[in-house]
Amino acid sequence: MTDFTTARPFAHEDVAHWDIETEVAIVGFGASGASAAIEAAQAGARTTIFEMGSGSGGASALSGGEIYVGGGTDVQQAAGFDDSVEALEAYLMMAGGPDADAAKVTLYARESLAHFQWLKDQGVPYKGTFVPGKIIEPETDDTLIWSGSEEAWPFSEKSRPAPRGHVIQHMGWGGGRRLVDVLEAKARELGVEVRCDARVLSLVADRDGAVTGLIVKIDNKPQFVRASRGVVLCTGGFCMNQDMLRRYAPEALRLSDPIGENDNGSGILMGMGAGGDAIHMDQFFTTCPWIMPPSLVYGIIVNERGQRFINEDCYHGRVSRTMIDQPGGRVFLLADNAIFERPFELSRIEIAAVGETWEEVEQELGMAEGTLAATVHTFNRYAAEGHDPVYRKHPQWLKVLNEGPFVALELNFSESFFSFFTLGGLNTLPTGEVLDSAGRAVRGLYAAGRATSGLPRWGHGYSSGMSLADCTFFGRQAGKQAATAGTATLVEAAE
Repeated sequence: MTDFTTARPFAHEDVAHWDIETEVAIVGFGASGASAAIEAAQAGARTTIFEMGSGSGGASALSGGEIYVGGGTDVQQAAGFDDSVEALEAYLMMAGGPDADAAKVTLYARESLAHFQWLKDQGVPYKGTFVPGKIIEPETDDTLIWSGSEEAWPFSEKSRPAPRGHVIQHMGWGGGRRLVDVLEAKARELGVEVRCDARVLSLVADRDGAVTGLIVKIDNKPQFVRASRGVVLCTGGFCMNQDMLRRYAPEALRLSDPIGENDNGSGILMGMGAGGDAIHMDQFFTTCPWIMPPSLVYGIIVNERGQRFINEDCYHGRVSRTMIDQPGGRVFLLADNAIFERPFELSRIEIAAVGETWEEVEQELGMAEGTLAATVHTFNRYAAEGHDPVYRKHPQWLKVLNEGPFVALELNFSESFFSFFTLGGLNTLPTGEVLDSAGRAVRGLYAAGRATSGLPRWGHGYSSGMSLADCTFFGRQAGKQAATAGTATLVEAAE
């Protein structure tokens, strides 16, 4: 048997015959693959999805079903929030980090309201109610939540705050499964062919580098698939691939709870093998659910040297990602008796020290004298005045920590629950076209979701719902582009 590989495409001229013929081939059946398939089919292309698992899902089905949309949705307006396209765009540019993709941000902000309507048109249900406070995802079937750092510095200085997390109507956690089910049903209704238990072994490309198809293992046999209009990679990230983590994102190896059952990086590797450029491969999201209960947000977080390093009212993922930048393998959440509650059990956060004074806590943690205690005393001094000039924590989350006994909770990178997933991937245009290192499109190849470096490309700026926003919206663009650009190519070939 030929040794097919993700590292380079199989030569088109060496294909003896095509076992399967389609127009748009989509690899991966999560939310991005389903969204791409819906648009491709609606554009008139014969569309086939190849999924290595036994059914749809991917990381999308493991999520809370929350999508980051704004600009003045009907839900935001009903809850009394005045959001705008400009405020959404400004926030997304900050959240995207030093190399935010301005073209994608601008397009998404401009089309956000229309995308929310598109989701509802596919049958995604939204109750339309708002839940206040700091939560990770609602346990009720409500819709709108604060899902990022919108109210926290420095984001609040450049973008008018508004909640933008829109959660599918679903009781309890884990609404992502229902979201994928809705999109799957729509894709099948449109006649999209679905091949499960189908693992893609390699792309196929011609002498000019244009991608023309796939080689897929089905029933333990390689099948040659002709994709006359294009291939769309919707395979997810690479958090489950230890070799890729070691090579590209070694800091993530400090964490032990990846999210993404099939995120093995295969699509990224195939895209790179076909000439695609992979960018921001060092970036990843992580969080430990320390804001449950929310009273702990009034506490302060210090590193092993007893120093604060961030305003604790930021999005929990931003705080957690910044923890990884600190020296050592632990950070400590400090609380007094007035705000202390046991953290959420899943978080695996344990009590490291208790004392009647902050000096006793400092000593029990083995820190140098006058470090942690000085940090707390400085914080308390300014909190009593109602402000935080060091890290600009919002006054609504300021409290003097002076009611003993005092406690230090330990968040340990190797033992606490730090879930994570990768954010780097193939460089693409907003249309989903994969670009090479010179910025030229690889003909016939498209990608969406975590196989790309999309809207969420900076771990320190991630907000809940950005991944599903990115994969559904830009999955749509990739599917549409593959179907329509492929049509033009076929017409040219016929002429």
